[in-house]
Amino acid sequence: MKFKFLNKIYKKNSILFTIILIISYCILMSIGDNLSSLIGIEKIITLPIGIILSFIVFSFLKKNNLLNEHGLKKSNTPPAIMLYYLPLLLLISVNLWNGITLNYKIHETILYILSMFCVGFLEEIIFRGLLFKEMSKDNIKVAVIVSSLTFGMGHIINLINGSNVELISNLLQVIYATGAGFMFTMIYLKTDSLFICIITHSLFNSLSAFSVDINNINSEIITSILITLISFFYALYIFVILKRQSKNN
Repeated sequence: MKFKFLNKIYKKNSILFTIILIISYCILMSIGDNLSSLIGIEKIITLPIGIILSFIVFSFLKKNNLLNEHGLKKSNTPPAIMLYYLPLLLLISVNLWNGITLNYKIHETILYILSMFCVGFLEEIIFRGLLFKEMSKDNIKVAVIVSSLTFGMGHIINLINGSNVELISNLLQVIYATGAGFMFTMIYLKTDSLFICIITHSLFNSLSAFSVDINNINSEIITSILITLISFFYALYIFVILKRQSKNN
């Protein structure tokens, strides 16, 4: 597959390339969710769109030998330094805290889970592998802030993409997604790999297919606060490690 047009944009302005990718991703996946809702089968259109976008992004990076540069490589950071990623296991389980149920039919559940793995891959590549990586070449602090905030704000799209998310729930999602974005960015900064971020992100989203909706705003607020705090303090822990490492060097 040739990417002459994409190559031209990327080489001229990698940040512009990433912004175009973010906008395209949000629009296309939202269209997929809306069409899926109209058809009445969860993610039936979203999944093919996610697969095609994932294939295009992966192929573009591979064609231009950019896989390693943008985080698609094995981490050399010892798991012990990262607390064996235990905080991530805690976050992954969040959607099961109130119990387990089957929210969709079997075939819809499969479509949903596969879609969420596409989402996890694409969002980590876009917001961490591309946006953060390219911005960090000029200013790491600004890159961390922008990557985290844009990741959080990007979830506002759930108000209009057929997800049937209410305003308060969506605002809570934006808040804890910003915290999670900060955490994922710090993990990437420390390990130079996106694999753990992609897996965690994908599993967190996928398990929402089995979550019990108790329709209690107080419970939503508490859960959102816990997600934000776990993400923030784990990110802060990684930041302290990086700061000590910088002093030692």
